[in-house]
Amino acid sequence: MKYTVVIVEDEKYTLEALVRTTPWEQLDLELIGTAEDGMSGEELIKDMEPDIVITDIRLPGQDGLDMLSHSPVNHAIILSGYIDYAYMKKAIRLGVFDYLQKPMEEGQLESTLTELVKKLTEEESEFARFRKVQDASNLFIALPSAAGKHVPDAAIRFIEENYQSPIGLPEAARFAGVTESHLSRTFKEATDINFLQYLNAFRLNNAIRLMRNPGKNIGEIASESGFPTPGYFAKLFKKYTGKTPSQFRDEQSQIS
Repeated sequence: MKYTVVIVEDEKYTLEALVRTTPWEQLDLELIGTAEDGMSGEELIKDMEPDIVITDIRLPGQDGLDMLSHSPVNHAIILSGYIDYAYMKKAIRLGVFDYLQKPMEEGQLESTLTELVKKLTEEESEFARFRKVQDASNLFIALPSAAGKHVPDAAIRFIEENYQSPIGLPEAARFAGVTESHLSRTFKEATDINFLQYLNAFRLNNAIRLMRNPGKNIGEIASESGFPTPGYFAKLFKKYTGKTPSQFRDEQSQIS
């Protein structure tokens, strides 16, 4: 399958070079849009919901990291003409995949995209694993409610109590009193899935419960389950369950 990409870059020459020289087809990627400032970049990301965002940091309107923090993005690559450790620290908190300094060495972006595509493919395998344990009448994703270890259990409790809010690994790590890298490693070891996958699966299980109430529309269900947009919710729902929210509702109405 092809993964979709959006580029946000205010330097016109750099943007044109990225579009023209990156071997999108060879990397199993599809470039679906570009923007030249942070505000239009945010709108584009929310509208297109790409798998990957490539962005500069210093952008007109709002900087690239603020743009990412306001958008439904799981995988991003930062391009920057300088090294700023405060920006790098914030990028790490946002889960940015890599931080590349301009001018990039030949093949550097291509190599980074290759590694990111590999990661995305592994995640797709995880989604498939979730789907295999489900049957037609039960789409709930099986998740451990406890891991038997203090740090992962604290993170699970944090998710259960705060899933409706815009939370992520940094907030859970602060709650558990450990570093993000420590939480990430111990959580995966204890639960066999990473923190973000658990958070999204927990939110989806809540959405599945809510969708059995015909009085709630998809937008309300997405918001009450902690998803930033209905489109992002629908995209993840299909990845994890193999069905769109509408297909699930139609099936439920036929069963009842």
